[in-house]
Amino acid sequence: MRLFWDRGYEGTSFDDLIAVMKISASSFYNAFGSKEALYHEVIETYMSVAGGWFLDILGEDADTRTAFQDLTTAAAVEFTRPDRPAGCMISVAATQCSPNQKRLRDLLASQRTQAEGAMAARLQQGLERGDLPTGTDINALAGFYGSLLRGMAVQARDGASQERLQEIARIGMNAWPQT
Repeated sequence: MRLFWDRGYEGTSFDDLIAVMKISASSFYNAFGSKEALYHEVIETYMSVAGGWFLDILGEDADTRTAFQDLTTAAAVEFTRPDRPAGCMISVAATQCSPNQKRLRDLLASQRTQAEGAMAARLQQGLERGDLPTGTDINALAGFYGSLLRGMAVQARDGASQERLQEIARIGMNAWPQT
C-alpha cells in the first residue's frame, strides 16, 4: 500500500513490488494474479484502514458544522502523518494516467464520488436537523468540502505542514452557510 500510495500505480513497477514484498514473481502471481488485482486490494485496504477516520467523523453525533470542522482538522493531521506518505491516496491517485489505465482512473474517481456522497448525506442530515439554512445546495456544499480536502491532500504531497493545512481548513470553514 505504501509503495502505491507514494509512487502511484504507474510509478510502481512489478520489480518494486516483489522486492518490497520479498517474494518471487511466481509467488506474486499465485497470490494476487496481477499488479492491477493487487492494486484493487490495496485500495480496499486503504479505504478500511487509512480512510476509516473520514467516515467515523461523519458519523459523529455532533452538529453538522462541528462534524465538518472536525473532518477538515483531522484531514490536516492525517495528510501529514510522518509514518505514512503525505496526502490521501484516493485524492492523489490516478487523476492522470495513461489511457490504458482508464479502469483504475474510474475506480479512484468512484471512490472520490462515494466520499463526496457520504459528505452530502451528512449535510442532508444536518439540513433536516436545522443545522443548515433551508435551501442550502447540499451537493454543491459537499463538492466544495470534497474539493477542499482533495486540495489539502495535494498541498500535503507538495510538502505543506500540518499547521499550514490547519490554516487552510480554518479558512475553508468560513464558507459554511449561516443559519
